[in-house]
Amino acid sequence: MLNPIYTETTSCRDCYKCVRSCPVKAIQIKDGNAMIVKDRCVYCGKCVDVCPNSAKKVRNDTDRVKLAIASGRPVFCSLAPSYASEFAGREDELLTALKKLGFREISETAIGASLVTQALDIYMSEHNGECPFIGTACPSIVELVKKYYPEKIEHLAPVPSPLQTHSAYLRNIYNEDLVIVFVGPCIAKKTEADNTPGFPDFAITFDELRAWLDEEGIDLDKIEAEHVDFVPARAGISSIYPIEGGQIMSSSVWGRSALQPSAIALSGMEEVLSALSAKELDASFLELLGCDGGCVNGPGTNRSVSIALKKRKASEWTTRRLDEEKLFEGDEAFARTLLEKGYSVLRTASPSDESSFHRAHSEDEIKRALVALGKITKADELNCGGCGYTTCRDMAIAYLDGMAEIEMCVTKMRKEAESKVDLLLRTVPMGVVIVDSDLQITDCNSAFLDIFGDMEDGFIDQRVLSMVKGLPLDSFVPFADKFRDQFYLSHPGQYRVHFKDKYLRVTFFLVEEKRLLGAMFEDITNPTIKRETVVKKAEDVIQKSLETVQQIASLLGENAAETEIMLNSLIDAFSVHGGSDDSNVFTEDEGGDLT
Repeated sequence: MLNPIYTETTSCRDCYKCVRSCPVKAIQIKDGNAMIVKDRCVYCGKCVDVCPNSAKKVRNDTDRVKLAIASGRPVFCSLAPSYASEFAGREDELLTALKKLGFREISETAIGASLVTQALDIYMSEHNGECPFIGTACPSIVELVKKYYPEKIEHLAPVPSPLQTHSAYLRNIYNEDLVIVFVGPCIAKKTEADNTPGFPDFAITFDELRAWLDEEGIDLDKIEAEHVDFVPARAGISSIYPIEGGQIMSSSVWGRSALQPSAIALSGMEEVLSALSAKELDASFLELLGCDGGCVNGPGTNRSVSIALKKRKASEWTTRRLDEEKLFEGDEAFARTLLEKGYSVLRTASPSDESSFHRAHSEDEIKRALVALGKITKADELNCGGCGYTTCRDMAIAYLDGMAEIEMCVTKMRKEAESKVDLLLRTVPMGVVIVDSDLQITDCNSAFLDIFGDMEDGFIDQRVLSMVKGLPLDSFVPFADKFRDQFYLSHPGQYRVHFKDKYLRVTFFLVEEKRLLGAMFEDITNPTIKRETVVKKAEDVIQKSLETVQQIASLLGENAAETEIMLNSLIDAFSVHGGSDDSNVFTEDEGGDLT
C-alpha cells in the first residue's frame, strides 16, 4: 500500500527544505530527490506543509471510502472534535453533507476520548492518584516513541488512542460488520487504519473531505441544514481534546484545578523531543501532541486560519456543549475492559520497538565521512544547516546511514565549483574575464591581463588577480559597452576586433542569465601574419605574370585586362586591412582564422 505521505519525484529536486523541517530526519536524499523512509517517518506532516513545490503528497483514501459506501455495508463516520474549529458556524451543514455523501451514521471521535479519560481516571483511583504515562492520543507521538525512544515504550499509557477506542466501542455496541471512517485533521491517523485494520478502516483529512464535497457539488454555504443525531450520543467535555491540554482538562481528577503539577501538556515536535530526550521522564502524566497548539492545527486542516482562532472556536463549542442534555457520560464497564485488555481490544499487540534501522558508527567512520564532506579540520565544520541537518557531524552520520548525499553540502560544492573555475581559468590559453550586470569584473585569468593589463612579464600573480576582482571592466577593455549588449541576448555572439597591434576573436557566453557574462579573447594575430606572408608571395607571382601578360598583350587583347582584374581581386581577398582606423571595431565572426 502507498505510504500515507510520499514524494512526487518529478516535482522534487535539490531543495532539502523538507529535511530541514523534519523533526526526525526521516527523509532520504537519492539522486537529488527527497524520499520519505517509511520505517523512520512519524507522519507529523511537517514536510507536506513546507514543500515549496507541493512534491510531498498525502495519500488520498477517498476512493476507498466511496467503494465501501457503494458496497452497501453500513459506513459510520468517526468525526474528529476539531470539526468545530475547522467548520465553525457550519457544523449542522457539515453533518447534513456527510449524510448526503452516504455515511449511514455519524459518531464523534470524542466518545473514544471520553472512554480513554475514564479509563485513566479509574487507573488513578486505584493507584493513589498516580498516572505516570505518556498519552497515546497522538499517533505521531506513538510512532516517535516506537522508532526513536524504544526505551520509553513501557511509559506509554496502557490504552489505545481515542480513535482506536472509539472504533472498538462502535463495533461493541453495534455490529462487527461496520466500516468505520475517520474524518479529521490528522495524516498520522492513516497509520492507525493501516496498522490496526478496522480500528478504523479508513482515515481521510478535512482537506480530502473538502475536495470530495467539491467533487459532488456540495456547498456548505448553500446546503440546507437538516437535523442529524450523533450516535450513540453527543460528546461532552472530551470535545476539548483537540487543543493542547484538552485531555487533562477533560479528566474528572486533573480537571478540578487549573494548576495541575501531576499532568503536563506539551505540543509541537520541538517541545515533545525535549521531553522525550530526558534521561528520566517526569513522574507526571505527559499529554504530548505533535502539532503546535494541538490537533486543531493538524496538517490536514485549513492553515490560513490562526491557531488562536481555532482554539477559541474549539473552546466555545465545548462550553456550549456542557449546557446540553443527553451528553455521553462514559461507559465504566467498557473503560475497565479497556484498562484490563489494552490493545487486545483491537486484536493486536501493544506498541513495540521499531528502531532496528538505527546503526552505531565508530568515531573513525564519522571522521572519514567528515573528510568526504570536505571537513578536514574542526574549522571546516561550519554547521550552516544548508543540507538540512543541524551540524556537519549529523550530516556525516546521515551520509553513513545512506540518508544523505555528499552533494547536499553547500559549502563543499561551492568550494569544488570555485576550484574547478580557478583551474579552468589558470589552464585555458585564452584570456577570460567574467563580469556582472554592472560590468564589474568578478573573475579573470592572467592571459586576460597579458592582453589588456599593460603589465610587465612575470608581474601577474594570484595576488594581482584577486586585486582585479571588483574593478570596472572599462578600466581594462576600451569596448566594455559591447558587453552590456550581450547580457540581453539568448545566444551571445562571436566577433573579431583589432586591438592595438593584435587581432582578437571575442567569444561571449552567459554564466548566469542577466547576472554574469563571460568573454574569451583569442589572439589570432599570428595566423594573420602568416597569411600576409602568403599574400606577399602571391603578389610577386602575380607581378611576374603581369609582365608576361604585357609582352603578349597584343595576342590576348582584352583578356589580359580581365586577367589582371581577376588576379588583383585575389590579392584583395587575401589581404588584411588593418591600421588605426579599424581599431576596436567589432566584426561578426563565423569561426576559423581571421579573413
